[in-house]
Amino acid sequence: MGKIDRRSFVSGLGAAALALPHALAEPNLPHASAETSKYEVAAYYFGNYHVDPRNEAQHGAGWTEWRLVEQARPRFEGHQQPKVPLWGYEDESLPSIFSKKIKAAANAGLSAFIFDWYWYDDGPFLEAALEKGYMGAANRDDLKFAIMWANHDWFDIHPAKLASPPTLQFPGKVTLETFRKITDHVIKKYFKSSSYWVIDGCPYFSVYELFNFVASMGGADGAAKAIAEFRQKTKAAGFRDLHFNAVTWGVKLLPGQTDVPDLKALLEKLQVDSTTSYVWLHHAKLASFPVTEYSAMSQSYEEYRASASEKLGKPYFPNVSMGWDSSPRACQSDVYVEKSYPFLPVVQGNTPANFGKALRSAKSFLDHSVDLKHKILTINSWNEWTEGSYLEPDSVNKFAYLNEIRSVFGNRMVR
Repeated sequence: MGKIDRRSFVSGLGAAALALPHALAEPNLPHASAETSKYEVAAYYFGNYHVDPRNEAQHGAGWTEWRLVEQARPRFEGHQQPKVPLWGYEDESLPSIFSKKIKAAANAGLSAFIFDWYWYDDGPFLEAALEKGYMGAANRDDLKFAIMWANHDWFDIHPAKLASPPTLQFPGKVTLETFRKITDHVIKKYFKSSSYWVIDGCPYFSVYELFNFVASMGGADGAAKAIAEFRQKTKAAGFRDLHFNAVTWGVKLLPGQTDVPDLKALLEKLQVDSTTSYVWLHHAKLASFPVTEYSAMSQSYEEYRASASEKLGKPYFPNVSMGWDSSPRACQSDVYVEKSYPFLPVVQGNTPANFGKALRSAKSFLDHSVDLKHKILTINSWNEWTEGSYLEPDSVNKFAYLNEIRSVFGNRMVR
């Protein structure tokens, strides 16, 4: 995602088909059993791999974030860059291209893509991946979709330079009028789609920066009223209710908010239905530079996961991150030293086997969490190529990460 705060903590994804581990031909996949179908596995999707007018205005005609993927270079001995997509540098806004993504994801056992979705006071951004690519694909009903409103400040980190702070392009704070436009659009354009992800009759809607939303609405009271209004509009559109999810990381309370002394109280006041994470990095330190081992990051995150529901007072859906390497977003001519995002340690040891181990741990967590009515897992990510966390096949690992998901959670037959 095009963001800086969540990474630095200063204030907070060729027509190859799904392969078996030793083949590249599409397997004949059976229907999932009742056991495997009880899980819902949703991968975040970052749509910055198509031409967008805002990006062209900033970076020049035809620019997409594939440029940074192509230009990435090794920054230290043993560093594996650039990452090369197996399917090539494709335009995700084309339905024919997105159809391939849907088929590969669904055949691997994924239930949904959760789109990193942007809308600022002056309108939408990067929406063509969803509205042209996914929604134009003939097989879109094979893989559900949902929205995570990525309401963070958008900085120009494409690439970021070591010696100068990045420029703020689009502020994440919005007005109540803008939020009403957002919810009207989401209900009409997305919720009413046959492929939208619904939980117990309630469309799933997630917010990335809860503290920024609260600030936008003038405090907890205003935010609670805005969410309640969103719920009523969703019900009026024919749904049982709204499933409002919060990505809980870096939450700060506004000065003077004595009625919500902590995050647990805030979540209750806002009547949030569930919580989850976007990436392990929000809860697990990158312990050493330039390399942190995947196993260490996994252990640190799992310590957070163990008590998350209890501490938050809301159901917590676990997360598995495939990896971490934000170096493609750092200016390649700069020396690579530890600083703020994207000059961060690189995670290594995130092999398909170790990713599979993390998936099995998450499955066990879901199986043994008596307070979780829904066995939902979020994964970072389908295509965070410039952050080194992607499931989409590359030239080295091919479909190995997707095969691990299918191995742990089973697959679903799709056309």
